[in-house]
Amino acid sequence: MRWRHLTAEVLAVAIPAGAVLAAPDPFGYPAVSGLIAALLLPLRRRWPRIAVLLCLPALAGGLGWPASIVALFALGRAQPQARSLAWWVVLAAAVAVAPVLIFQSLQVGAIVLTLAYVLLAAGAPVALGALVSLRQKLAESLRRLEAATAAELEAKAETARADERARIAREIHDAVGHHVTLIAVESAALAATTADTEAKETASRLRGLAKQALDEMRATLGLGSTCRTGLDTIPELVGQARAAGVDVELTSELSDPDVPPAVERAAYRVVQEALTNASKHAPGAVIKVDLASRAGALHIVVTNGAPQGEPVDVGSGGSGLAGLSERVRMAGGQLDATPFEDGGFQLTAVLPKQR
Repeated sequence: MRWRHLTAEVLAVAIPAGAVLAAPDPFGYPAVSGLIAALLLPLRRRWPRIAVLLCLPALAGGLGWPASIVALFALGRAQPQARSLAWWVVLAAAVAVAPVLIFQSLQVGAIVLTLAYVLLAAGAPVALGALVSLRQKLAESLRRLEAATAAELEAKAETARADERARIAREIHDAVGHHVTLIAVESAALAATTADTEAKETASRLRGLAKQALDEMRATLGLGSTCRTGLDTIPELVGQARAAGVDVELTSELSDPDVPPAVERAAYRVVQEALTNASKHAPGAVIKVDLASRAGALHIVVTNGAPQGEPVDVGSGGSGLAGLSERVRMAGGQLDATPFEDGGFQLTAVLPKQR
């Protein structure tokens, strides 16, 4: 772009100067004044009026038109008021025609034609420059209008998406929340009426899990919640699994647990999903959860052995790993799932500690 501007500037000076040097008398006043006016044309970029004034002596000499056309075009592009442009056109025309009227004896018809020609020669570049400037302003206004229209459409689409998400969140909360609440109520009723100590403990644990599920659902849907899902709650998550009869071993080597909230939530969901999948697909197997901090990243490895019984059918569609992989990717990490030949399984997540 810079070379294009430089080339245009050289041509704007060289063409008028060349036209002047092609005159028969290169050392006379007309040629010298015309050449000076051409060499001073770069001033038109910042001071177009001064450039036109500097061309007036050359206009009076007769060879100032090449430089004057360039200067008048720049004046038109500067876009002053129409009345001001008209005065500049009249001034340039008057300076150019005055020597002709003074030193030559012309008939009335020739005078009229001369005046018309000079006014046209002075007014055309000014009008062309004004039209170019107007076109640029209209194009810029159109771009701003298109950008504003696009932003408005995007805002409307985002509003529609937000409304739809809110509607879906309400539907999920009302439908799922109703059934989970019934589970909590019936568990509480069972715990209050049964005399069996083990059944009472199981019912109380089910009631606690139902309340936690409701709380996490409200947090996920953005409906307000006191639920915490982070690295410090992973031992609690493992403890709940143990209480449900799952054989889980937790090993933590986190030297610096201070990580961003998004990474903490992703780490919690990795362990939660791994425990859920292992409980469903490998009942009776030993599950090992290893947490470590290495090379500025959080490493989570959940391994389970071969299943000791039939998989538990809970009616799930089985898209948890795909959603979990997307969550880990959004947190800047990577998730790998590795099945073993003996039926075991390993889930490995590497999450950055800085985002």
